[in-house]
Amino acid sequence: MKELISILDGNTFLVSDRHGNIEPALDFPTGLFSFDTRFLSTWLLLLDGERLHALSMDDSESHRTRYFLVPGEPTHFLDAKVSVIRSRAISGSVEEELTVLNHSGQPMTFTVRMEMDADFADLFEIKDTQRKRGQHTAIPGENTLRLDYRREAFHRETVISSNTSAQVDPSGMTFSIQIGPHGEWTTRLTVSTMIYGARGEDVRNRLPFSGNRTTAVIQAEHAEFIAKAPKLSCDHQPLSRAYRRSLDDLAALRYESIALGVRLLATGLPWFMTLFGRDSIITSLQVLPFQPELIPPTLTMLAGLQGHRLDDFRDEEPGKILHELRYGETAGFEEQPHSPYYGAADSTPLFVILLDEYERWTGDEALVKRLELSVRGALDWIDTYGDLLGTGYLWYQTRNPKTGLENQCWKDSWDAISYADSRLPSFPRATCEQQGYAYDAKLRGARMARLFWNDPEYADRLEREAAELKERFNRDFWLPEKEYYALALDADGTPVDALSSNIGHLLWSGIVDESRARRIADHLLGPRLFSGWGVRTLADDQGRYNPIGYHVGTVWPFDNSIIAWGLWRYGFREQAGQICESILAASRYFDGRLPEAFAGYERDLTEYPVQYPTACSPQAWSAGTPLMLLRVILGLEPQGEHLIIDPHVPRGIGRVELLDIPGRWGHADALGRSRNRNRNDAAG
Repeated sequence: MKELISILDGNTFLVSDRHGNIEPALDFPTGLFSFDTRFLSTWLLLLDGERLHALSMDDSESHRTRYFLVPGEPTHFLDAKVSVIRSRAISGSVEEELTVLNHSGQPMTFTVRMEMDADFADLFEIKDTQRKRGQHTAIPGENTLRLDYRREAFHRETVISSNTSAQVDPSGMTFSIQIGPHGEWTTRLTVSTMIYGARGEDVRNRLPFSGNRTTAVIQAEHAEFIAKAPKLSCDHQPLSRAYRRSLDDLAALRYESIALGVRLLATGLPWFMTLFGRDSIITSLQVLPFQPELIPPTLTMLAGLQGHRLDDFRDEEPGKILHELRYGETAGFEEQPHSPYYGAADSTPLFVILLDEYERWTGDEALVKRLELSVRGALDWIDTYGDLLGTGYLWYQTRNPKTGLENQCWKDSWDAISYADSRLPSFPRATCEQQGYAYDAKLRGARMARLFWNDPEYADRLEREAAELKERFNRDFWLPEKEYYALALDADGTPVDALSSNIGHLLWSGIVDESRARRIADHLLGPRLFSGWGVRTLADDQGRYNPIGYHVGTVWPFDNSIIAWGLWRYGFREQAGQICESILAASRYFDGRLPEAFAGYERDLTEYPVQYPTACSPQAWSAGTPLMLLRVILGLEPQGEHLIIDPHVPRGIGRVELLDIPGRWGHADALGRSRNRNRNDAAG
């Protein structure tokens, strides 16, 4: 069982098992991590040579946790004469307080042993058996163990110290202790991580929010973040709990970029504690009505790292917005192309969409003017490098067949794009939702050009191109015999005919002809795609369907939030509410924290949502999902200097009240109530 222990603004995080131990694992990366490097790979507590077993655990706060442990097998717990408390907090460094309690009436002696090691593995190496190329050293000192790794200029170090006397060796610390009757013994272990730069100092020292801050400072920052968010009062406990948990997780997922020293949202723990183009943009769209101040740093960072050259290794092209930014060893030595990597075809139009949506909410025209060249570059990329075949569609094919991503859409696993009969299409590929994003980006680019850049001719051109794209798309992607849009086009222009959740993104973008929207809504809520817990990524009668396949049958909360928004946009309020209800119902089984994905089994079959085995949790766009669902439920939409509130609350949710919604209007309040069988009105 994996157990998330703590996070501090995304910069440093620790993952352990349910006993508080860290051991090298192939199936899940336990350890202490900072900026893509594992600084602890072993942290194993032994009492008289035995492992301990957990009685209970308190992990209610994101930055600290506590374990209550006893020796022996579970059947012997009641006879335990000794117990151990592990109290752990993370605040730049990690502090763990070990307390051993003697419950007998006699003095007792114990040997407390902490096994320690750091493999300094890059996240890309966690599942790789390749040996590290640099040099490891372990240097015991007085109550201190220094673990060091060097490879040319790449230098990382872990320093572990104890505030009590210890026997230190290259693989850990040993404490020989004696405790009086009903007495206790305590030591504090401190684990510091070092990321050395060219000048021999920790590069994080120059970041404004990094460093060894106190728990009180972290709690104050966390509380301030939550206090800025709108206040939710509602009758529906799952919604209330999910909203609070989402705010907690979003506060914890903030991290600082070494590149610019700005605070961003990391994408998800443990694999994605960094900036992603697509994920960060969609999370920003979700949180915009609640925490708009998070958006400018993300847009500015993405614009600053926008592609400016042709680089096959990194899939970089002029105007393209990055996919992923990494700081680890494999990126630094160009064994992976993630410094940054540009292998996504959708992050570029989504960048344009986010900037326009942000201005519509906040009225921040200064940012729109400042990023004009970046937006123009992004729109140019859609029509040039993005249109690989010159057909007017957005295509993708990696320039780097060795380490580049094959699929460069949000479903980026190797088998995610397939025909209904399970065959895989040729490259390049043009997935349907990316055409919708391109359509929306052109319309939003036209709005910004007309209102803020004083370029009506450019605006007219973009609107004309958007209209042509919509007409062309509805001709080439529509499958008349199946009455839904193809998942993609292959290199020959043949429709890839699988039925997938991607068609819900088309509703959100507005590219769907009004005459066809009803059929799309029917498919999304039909038994092939809708599990009862949400819309599956792939319909259950398709050749590659697998309810526990990463992108071929699981339910993704963020995907469903986009689908709900799309249904709302086309006026399918009941169907949007059905999505909201199903996802919120699922959140109850995850303690309010929606995971990256969960299995696509029928709700009637399992009666609870089945966990996906390696889902990230917390993950930013899953944490953002309850916020997006609240926007849909309350019908929140900016209109000039006003916020339109048009609630349609699903049955069973009752009263929903959201106070102090920030925007260009100042602050607004929204109220909605569930409709019942005898009334067709809603309060708002």
